[in-house]
This record gives sequence, structure tokens and C-alpha cells, in this order.
Amino acid sequence: MSDDQTQSVEAAAKNPKNLGEMENADAVGTVGRSDCGDMLRMWVKFKEEDGRKVIDRATFQTFGCQTAIAVASVATEMIRGKTASEALSMSGEELSSALGPLPPMKIHCAQLVEDALRSALDPATSIAEAPMAPAAQTGPTLSDQITPTSGKVKITLLPKAPTA
Repeated sequence: MSDDQTQSVEAAAKNPKNLGEMENADAVGTVGRSDCGDMLRMWVKFKEEDGRKVIDRATFQTFGCQTAIAVASVATEMIRGKTASEALSMSGEELSSALGPLPPMKIHCAQLVEDALRSALDPATSIAEAPMAPAAQTGPTLSDQITPTSGKVKITLLPKAPTA
């Protein structure tokens, strides 16, 4: 990853937008596996705009690396104002485009975000671990699925590893 890309990812991960649960979401999607660690849940709320049902707001919660946090952050901003079908047509590459091209070992982060969005908006084709929650519920948090304890989830960014 170039220095500019690294800085973009780090900036987005350190100050993520739309992080956290959303009460009264219209759709919720979860992807990933708790046994390997990469998990992402996305909440989506719609509104009527010019006779169209568009995404008003999307939020996320993840157990993943800083690239997954960064991609989810920029993607939740990018899909605002789009219809469900417009958002579903976006690839992981498009959802992460604001960060620049991701290195091959980080493409799975963009795919994780794309799959969570797909899980929330199109449950018939989702690969979600958990089914879409009804509109009136948000379902358990990712933390609830991994540990039985309650409390706040803290995101800690690890320092960059020294290069040789």
C-alpha cells in the first residue's frame, strides 16, 4: 500500500463515521464468522425522497482490522441517498474507492462490507451468519455473539509494525 493509501485508511479508521448500532433500523445484515474474528454488522434506515425509497443512514459495527473499519466507514457515507438496488449494484471495490486501491491481502475487507450490505438489503442472496432482523429489532450486537458479558466495546488500533 502506498503511503497516501496507508494514511487514508488510518485516518478513516481512527475517526470512523457511522460507527455503532442503530435503533429502529429498517434492515440489518451480519457477515463473518466469530471463530475467525472478521465480522461486520450493518444497519440501514430508509426514507422517502422524491417518490423513491432511499438510504437515509447506515451504521456498522465490526470486529476486523483497521482496513475493514475504514472501508465500512466510507461505504456507509457513499450509499446515503441511493436506493437499495443502486447500493446492491456496488462492488467492494467501488465501496472502498475513496481509500484508493487496496492491496490484494486487504481486498477481503471490502468484500466483507459488500457482503454485509447485501445481507441487509437482499436477504434472499445473503451469505450472512445471522438472519436479517425484523424492522422493529436490531438484534444482538457482535459483542453479544462473541462474549456473554455486557458492556461497551472498545476499539483499539494497534501501532504499525516496524519495517525492516
